[in-house]
Amino acid sequence: MMGTVDLVDMNVNPHGDEELLARRFDADRGHLRAVAYRMLGSLSEAEDAVQETWLKLSRADVGEVRNLSGWLTTVVGRVCLDMLRSRGSRRESPLEYYVPDPVVRVGGAADAAAATDPERAAELTESVGLALLVVLETLSPAERLAFVLHDMFAVSFDEIAEVVDRSPAATRQLASRARRRVRDASPGPAPDARRRREIADAFLTAANGGDFDGLLAVLDPDVVLRADGGRLMAGASKLVRGAETVVAQALAYSRFRKAALRVVANGEPAVLSVVDGRPAALMVFTVAGDRIVELHILADPERLATLGLTEEELARAAY
Repeated sequence: MMGTVDLVDMNVNPHGDEELLARRFDADRGHLRAVAYRMLGSLSEAEDAVQETWLKLSRADVGEVRNLSGWLTTVVGRVCLDMLRSRGSRRESPLEYYVPDPVVRVGGAADAAAATDPERAAELTESVGLALLVVLETLSPAERLAFVLHDMFAVSFDEIAEVVDRSPAATRQLASRARRRVRDASPGPAPDARRRREIADAFLTAANGGDFDGLLAVLDPDVVLRADGGRLMAGASKLVRGAETVVAQALAYSRFRKAALRVVANGEPAVLSVVDGRPAALMVFTVAGDRIVELHILADPERLATLGLTEEELARAAY
């Protein structure tokens, strides 16, 4: 949770000072976007939720609110809860194949950039592993809210209870059930970033060379491959389990033999296939121990087009 902002002690009426209110909201925007992204797993929906939160703030009388950051956190949580509840009938990708929106960065300088660039720092707060986001998709909307707000952002159960319209005790149980699901699905401890990249590169080298033994050497026996082609490439969507079955799909990795760009997606090693200067497919590696335990492939052209990478960055792709 962000620090307390005492608007009363500021001796102003924020509702009557839209410029001041906008500045305060902008100070919390990165935090609110991080909450919404964890709640929704979609960057575009997270932005919509943040914008809706601003609209609610601009219409509210918050002159007596002593902790505006806390107030905004619960409001964006409520907005996201409503969006999750209405999402089921609108989902285009079956949940089995769904890959959440990745936050993609080129190179390893993101942390250094964040030290001097507040926007980059805010973007990094969105980095939560795709494997965890996939698990969060399996929770009920209320369970997801309780887990995200309490376990990730230290919001009290009393505050969350008001959002989900349940008692604090019942809200605590929601978070407990969600926590068990997350714990049971956890891939286990991961090595450091350099070792994770080495393992991902070993996989790509073996795949490009048709080295099935090399692939088996870096894959966990129970590895899961999830591919999401979205609406335009539904035929590419699949869920594959087991190392030998994943290896048998090696030809599916041929797209990564084209121009490829080593990137980081949600803090995990990834590779982006680039064709004619445009993203064609993104493969993200989840590593535990010394093996790859999950592979997430986003092949949805519509969402790949929104990754936000510049032409200069895409031009760095190499064969």
